[in-house]
Amino acid sequence: MYQSKKPYLYGTGRRKSSVARVHLFLGGTGAITINGRDIDDYFGLETLKLLVRQPLKALDLLGKVDIETTVSGGGVTGQAGAIRHGVSRALLLADDNYRAVLKAAGYLTRDPRMKERKKYGLKAARRAPQFSKR
Repeated sequence: MYQSKKPYLYGTGRRKSSVARVHLFLGGTGAITINGRDIDDYFGLETLKLLVRQPLKALDLLGKVDIETTVSGGGVTGQAGAIRHGVSRALLLADDNYRAVLKAAGYLTRDPRMKERKKYGLKAARRAPQFSKR
């Protein structure tokens, strides 16, 4: 079995069709790596970077932990949400007292909203074909 050189905490996060595997290293410098790239290179929008850092900010751990993440599936917003969920789950393993703060902020809840399936006779889930008045 693979043994890491540094001990880490693991959390899996999911949002829409995105899945994030988060490795959290305590006592770090605040570096966040996503799929081998820095967070600033991976996410262009500042709001997505903010979304990832929300659990750390709530617990005042910004700059105290390193995060390495592998994320796949979905779009950038779903991936950011999945990383946030995974980071929150990993932080629970560090200290169980974090649960109250993370739960109150809603970071531990898996967002169940998914894309609605396409129905027959329609162009999409609810979009009906338009007919001309000829």
